[in-house]
Amino acid sequence: VQLQAFGGGLVQAGGSLRLSCAASGSRLRVNTMGWHRQAPGKQRELVAEITNGGNTNYRDSVKGRFTISRDNAKNTVYLQMNSLKPEDTAVYYCNARSNNGLNNYWGQGTQVTVSS
Repeated sequence: VQLQAFGGGLVQAGGSLRLSCAASGSRLRVNTMGWHRQAPGKQRELVAEITNGGNTNYRDSVKGRFTISRDNAKNTVYLQMNSLKPEDTAVYYCNARSNNGLNNYWGQGTQVTVSS
């Protein structure tokens, strides 16, 4: 199973970026896909996640600014990030997991840098 993330970059505060992550593999059995991030010196934290039924969960600091979506047919998850702030700067990691906890996969990470 592989998760390949795209879309990071450098943007000014107030700008937008869209991340995408495609999951592939013959043994792919996942229910929830999402994005986590890790800033220097900080722990990795959940940003947003979405189930295969479309239920979403966001951390409070991104609510109203970030939107997570998913294309189940393509096993792809997207994160539209608007009104970006310098504190959103981090490496963003794609995650895909099964609800029973048996499968938990991570992508390679993509850098998002927001300048003030």
